[in-house]
Amino acid sequence: MAARANRALITGITGQDGSYLAEFLLEKGYEVYGLIRRSSTEPFERIQHIQHQLRLISGDLLDERSLIQALAEAQPSEVYNLAAQSFVQTSWDQSVFTGEVTALGVTRLLNAIRTVDPTVRFYQASSSEMFGNIPVSPQNEETPFYPRSPYGVAKVYGHWITVNYRESYGLYTVSGILFNHESPRRGFEFVTRKIANGVAQIKYGVANELCLGTLDAKRDWGFAGDYVRAMWLMLQQPQPRHYVIGTGEIHSVREFAERAFREAGLDWKDHVKVDPRLFRPAEIHQLVADPRRARTELGWQPTMSFPDLVSLMVRAELERLEDQLAVRDARNARHAQPVTVPQKRAVSR
Repeated sequence: MAARANRALITGITGQDGSYLAEFLLEKGYEVYGLIRRSSTEPFERIQHIQHQLRLISGDLLDERSLIQALAEAQPSEVYNLAAQSFVQTSWDQSVFTGEVTALGVTRLLNAIRTVDPTVRFYQASSSEMFGNIPVSPQNEETPFYPRSPYGVAKVYGHWITVNYRESYGLYTVSGILFNHESPRRGFEFVTRKIANGVAQIKYGVANELCLGTLDAKRDWGFAGDYVRAMWLMLQQPQPRHYVIGTGEIHSVREFAERAFREAGLDWKDHVKVDPRLFRPAEIHQLVADPRRARTELGWQPTMSFPDLVSLMVRAELERLEDQLAVRDARNARHAQPVTVPQKRAVSR
């Protein structure tokens, strides 16, 4: 079956990266399909503003037949696999499920592509968590992997099966080894969104403290909107290769929290509490990208600085919570209004 030009299928389209990628591809003139699970409880709020421009079809990374049907319906020229059980902490509690979706789900999707149309170009969302505690810093495309969580292990499998199918079957498959990328659309379970949301709650008196795990972990944080552009660029190259995508800068959780509270005129030391129960069983202390290949071959570089990213996320949370509180106050005001009971009219006799 011949793929149609400028048509893309995105798994994980309701997530942070999926929503930004869908926006980007629509602006490029693509016809965009999104794969959603029938039983999914994932909210559509991230794509609500563009949902009328998307074509959402059912499929599940646990069900290869459904993937074959989805590909046959969408007939894409490009497939972006962004779906995964993507929260590291949860992967310890749901290690088997993480492996089924984040690892074996990649194999099922690649098999489906081989069955329906081997000319499809395939992007796999790999992760800096694959590097784990490797002593080499910064990390580039040649750095060995040393994952420190079931999520990281599953991503290593997904990465290498993508390489294997390229070398074994001649498919056009690439992996983007993306370092941490954030936005106001990040899930609340991730530390950056947790901090930004906590700042807003404290600023408006909803909460008084924010509990975090280790403050010393250091990460390479960028803006998700920049990183989806790198995904697309990878699939436009003459030959498929994998690329490390990151800013090349490193910042600690402590620095993120300090900047976030300062954005709201607060002192983080007055509100942040360290809770050892939030520590990972095996912590990764430092990850930072060496993105020179992406900058040289793709012409890609980030456009948003770390301070601007923190500011963007905090201001978005302040506005969101302010709107929620205004709606709540208006509702309470309506309910508090006294009810006027009409007087009975006197009846003349």
